Amino acid sequence: LRTYSAQQLKWNAVPGVIPCDCELIMRILEALNKNAIVDDLQARDKKGILEELVSPLVETTGIDQATLVNVLVERERLGSTGIGGGVGIPHGKLTGLQSIALGFGLSRSGVDFESMDGKPTHIFFLLLTPDNSTGLHLKLLARISRLLKKDPFNEKLLQALDRDEIYHAISEEDEDF
Repeated sequence: LRTYSAQQLKWNAVPGVIPCDCELIMRILEALNKNAIVDDLQARDKKGILEELVSPLVETTGIDQATLVNVLVERERLGSTGIGGGVGIPHGKLTGLQSIALGFGLSRSGVDFESMDGKPTHIFFLLLTPDNSTGLHLKLLARISRLLKKDPFNEKLLQALDRDEIYHAISEEDEDF
């Protein structure tokens, strides 16, 4: 358990459980629980990928899988969150969600995620935030996006053999960022 001082908003930080009123610029690993990393996504389509990505988050969010997937599918209808370069950042805001939910997935074979460049997507960061946390939602999206613009980092992720190696790669990059 990590406690911040009063000047830092004073809250107890547990990976994967971030209060929705917290506007602190955080590191990715403050929100990413190692158990929310899927090191070998098997789905071959967008909806299947979303289902696999949210699966580990059902328990931590207390929200059923269908609801979580529906929020992401609705967001995808506005435009694909496949940003190109083999990267996708599906994200959405959800009423009733009490904390930030962050997940990661790696598709070894790649999947058509309707990316801007039309190429298969391999690396996925999933972000779900409470509907009243727009500022934090945007800050985390920006941080994740900047991190994934580094080709050597993406290569490390693609070459990682398991969840521990993925977590370690994110940890190294997150600390230097």
